[in-house]
Amino acid sequence: MSQPIDRRAALPRLAQQLLPVLYQHRLLATSQLHQLLTPHTRRPVYLLRQLCLLRSLGLAEATVRRNGRMGRSELLWYITPLGSEIVERSGEVTARAYRISPQAAASQLQEHTLAIVDTGLAFAQWARELGDECGPLDWEPELAHRIRDGENRLGDDAFFIPDAVLRYTRTTEDGRRQLLTYFIEVDRATMQVARLGRKLSAYARYASYTAQASPGRHHNNASGNREAWRDRYPAFPRLLVVLTGAPAHALARRADDLRAVADTDPRLRRTGMLAAGITTLQQLCQEGPFAPIVTPVTGSGGPTDVLLASSKAEAAT
Repeated sequence: MSQPIDRRAALPRLAQQLLPVLYQHRLLATSQLHQLLTPHTRRPVYLLRQLCLLRSLGLAEATVRRNGRMGRSELLWYITPLGSEIVERSGEVTARAYRISPQAAASQLQEHTLAIVDTGLAFAQWARELGDECGPLDWEPELAHRIRDGENRLGDDAFFIPDAVLRYTRTTEDGRRQLLTYFIEVDRATMQVARLGRKLSAYARYASYTAQASPGRHHNNASGNREAWRDRYPAFPRLLVVLTGAPAHALARRADDLRAVADTDPRLRRTGMLAAGITTLQQLCQEGPFAPIVTPVTGSGGPTDVLLASSKAEAAT
């Protein structure tokens, strides 16, 4: 047996849990790891001890947050190449080609990456509160989805990449299990609204995208030319745009601007498959996903929750 696997087998349980979380989410603050993995403890003393153990073994590393909250510095943790090798050999999570470097971990991308984790963390915390299921590995960042055929595989319009794909299992009042999947777009008020609107249009495009067989190659889709998303999802995921990074009044204005842009997009207006809504990270954390905190991207704009039932009904109409 190789040395990497031996190293993991000798690790305490919490250290073993930390590795796939660091691998999947790329960069996490100590406070985020505390809320995800040891919420039952008041202070992350033992958690920090395990993180330092991983660091001493060369399996994890840390950098300092560029914009520490309230002027305080905070450590941000990420996995090393050796740690990545251990996780990939375990088969516990989907292997990814991306490797975060020390330079990337210390770059200006910190806040966006942490905001994505905060969004998933909000769902996970409310799942615990409500008796639902959404664990530390139930959202995956930046999964590429093809929306165009052709030889130019690196074209800007060949793929769209959600900030995360999140899965949530809800227990309804009558005891039924409801499996929910979301495309998550986190907007920190740094992107032009028009560009964000184009990203939303790509989701609507994916809803009707059908992969075409390349000339001379056999098309292995047994059901013919059906939508590509059906090979990945049991139902088309809902889209949730999560706004943060600005005061509440500025985010409300940004939501209105995004709705106005979406209203001019015929693809967003006519698709009956895409249910999309806008909320803020603060509302998601404080009120929970099943409070009326979501404004549909299209339609009347009346408040709803993350189920986006009214948005789907309007789209069907």
